[in-house]
Order: sequence, then structure tokens, then C-alpha cells
Amino acid sequence: MSNLHGKLNYVEMAACNLEATKDFFTAAFDWQFVDYGPDYTAFANVGLDGGFYRAELASRAEQGGALLVFFSDNLEHTLAAVEGAGGMIVKPIFEFPGGRRFHFREPSGNEFAVWAE
Repeated sequence: MSNLHGKLNYVEMAACNLEATKDFFTAAFDWQFVDYGPDYTAFANVGLDGGFYRAELASRAEQGGALLVFFSDNLEHTLAAVEGAGGMIVKPIFEFPGGRRFHFREPSGNEFAVWAE
């Protein structure tokens, strides 16, 4: 039995504009992508492997979508990188028990968060 049994291993998300989404994550977080045809792109070695498929949908927490959360050693620096890459801040930095975080949308409209201790 593998040590992956029962663990989250891969995530797939919709993206209406794959190129803009890839450009954003490359600029903001230094991700690399592998394309599998014109409608799917995959990423790996970023904490959780996954991919984006072309669709006119987006995942948002207020609509019940899963919220994927990044960790940052420097929240302000990461916020600046997200904005500089074209991300839209939807919840500015706020405190919560255990740290601080902000939420953003990437160019295809998917919502993510970044937290720091």
C-alpha cells in the first residue's frame, strides 16, 4: 500500500482563460505548467499537484467552493506579488486566530487565500 492512500493528492479547477491563469501563477508564485492539449494544463511541486481545465466557471468561497490557501513567510510581499501579477484582492489582510491572511482572485476568477503566522 502506498503512503498516499487516503491523502489529498491532486486538485483540478476550472479556468475560462488558461493562458492568463498560467501567466498569473508563473509571475506571482513561480509555478511551471505542462499543457495537455488546448484545454488542460497541469502544475506540480507546489505543495499539491493539480491542473486547470478550460470552462466558464470559477471557484469562490461565498458560493461554497473549496478555498485553497497558500502559506507565506512574508504576507505583504506575497500580496504585492499577487497584485503585480494581475490578481484582484477580494479580502485585504486581516487577523484570525493563529495568523493573518488575505483572499484574492486570479484572472479566471478562482478565489484563493494566503496566510502567514
